[in-house]
Amino acid sequence: MALQLRPNCEYCDRDLPPDATDARICSYECTFCADCVETKLFNVCPNCGGGFAPRPIRPAQEWRPGVCTTKQVPSDKRVHLKYSLDDVAAHCARIREVPPERR
Repeated sequence: MALQLRPNCEYCDRDLPPDATDARICSYECTFCADCVETKLFNVCPNCGGGFAPRPIRPAQEWRPGVCTTKQVPSDKRVHLKYSLDDVAAHCARIREVPPERR
């Protein structure tokens, strides 16, 4: 099962194409841009409370049979925050001092 490679930042709605080097995901694949993760979320997923890692780049070229963005197409479904900005800020402030591995 491949990652969905969601097309946007859930916070600011910035486009994050499959080859975006500034896309970040949590373990549930919530997707945000690096700027929002660093300046708005402080490495706290507003949905699950986990931390973020760089989203892997799916190759555009088919180096192996069936494994590329044309064979395993990235998602085109845009996802947005489920919570208000005030709620997200309070959630992140509550958890941000706890290292992700201890959450």
